[in-house]
Amino acid sequence: MELRAGVSKQGIREQIWDYMEAQNIAEFPWPVHRRIPNFKGASRAAEHFPRLQAFKMARTIKVNPDAPQKNARFFVLDSKKTLLVPTPRLRTGLFNRITPPPGATKDILRKCATSQGVRDYSVPVDLDARVLVDLVVVGSVAVSEKGWRIGKGEGFADLEYAMMASMGAVSQGTPVVTIVHDCQVIDIPEALLEDHDLTVDYILTPTRVIATGCERPKPTGIIWSKISCSMMGRIPILRSLRSREKQAGRDVTLKDEQPHLEARSQHSAPPGTVRRPGGPAQPEAGSPNGEDVPSDTVYVGNLPQDTRVSELKKALRERGAAPLRLTWQGPQHRAFLHFLDPASAQEALSRLQGLHLGANTLKVELAGQQRASDPAGGHARDPHPDH
Repeated sequence: MELRAGVSKQGIREQIWDYMEAQNIAEFPWPVHRRIPNFKGASRAAEHFPRLQAFKMARTIKVNPDAPQKNARFFVLDSKKTLLVPTPRLRTGLFNRITPPPGATKDILRKCATSQGVRDYSVPVDLDARVLVDLVVVGSVAVSEKGWRIGKGEGFADLEYAMMASMGAVSQGTPVVTIVHDCQVIDIPEALLEDHDLTVDYILTPTRVIATGCERPKPTGIIWSKISCSMMGRIPILRSLRSREKQAGRDVTLKDEQPHLEARSQHSAPPGTVRRPGGPAQPEAGSPNGEDVPSDTVYVGNLPQDTRVSELKKALRERGAAPLRLTWQGPQHRAFLHFLDPASAQEALSRLQGLHLGANTLKVELAGQQRASDPAGGHARDPHPDH
């Protein structure tokens, strides 16, 4: 189906929902609006699932609880693999493990795969259970052949994945599958994508299996600056994860707390400092008396004079090194990339070596090393110093 010009994510959702109802494609539950839509042919689309090599190799599979994925849940149980289903709206935890009764027949397994069965045969999985998820299935309202995905607009699938990443349950190599009707596969403008958006590796429709080959990085953890205090109140497991990450020394400033911190830091920060989004003021690279920048921060210098932040972000994504946050200092020809932890920063550092923008080879170092070796923020060998 053709998208209207200048469409937004919500506009795409509305078009898909309207089209599926008008063309009699949608199935119960009704209305399909504001849902991951069920559709005629969902069972047929799910039949591709156990044929995927990723399915055959997986031992533990997380499948969303929506109606179109019912058969996918059945195939996991029928193959005697571990099935994890997110708790509705994450109100009581992250996962439930679906545990059929001993000697369950296929009919009972099919019942276990329904929404009622998920409630009746589930066992909560504790945050300390050290779960490793080999394959993830998510619902979608729209998806592109490039692997870009739009959900129903509440952000739960993106958040579930980010929480799994924070727990170490998934990695960048964990495949993500979605099951949709053919009409839900559309061209999605790249400009609509955000850093927290989850991408997919396989799209299953009633007529096709699409391997997207998507190289856009998946979320590496929770972006706390996008989490509101009200969401924290509704999702208890977020509070537990935030407490753990705070103890680990990570920046867990919430979206609602940002203006207060920024206003306070504008009054209290000394000259020669920059502020990491959602965090305390940090000494500017080039401030010889400042404290060390955290080792989860990567310095990028020697940016061409006319570089736009969008150009840098695109280059980072292409190298598989998109940060959680980016502090832009275009007038000084530099930027700071903030990652989840030092290991993520080190991996990004290796991926960004030799990166070019325009005619310039970018200078990429851990931020603390950059200041220690070059307090002025430039480089003696660089033809275009970055300040």
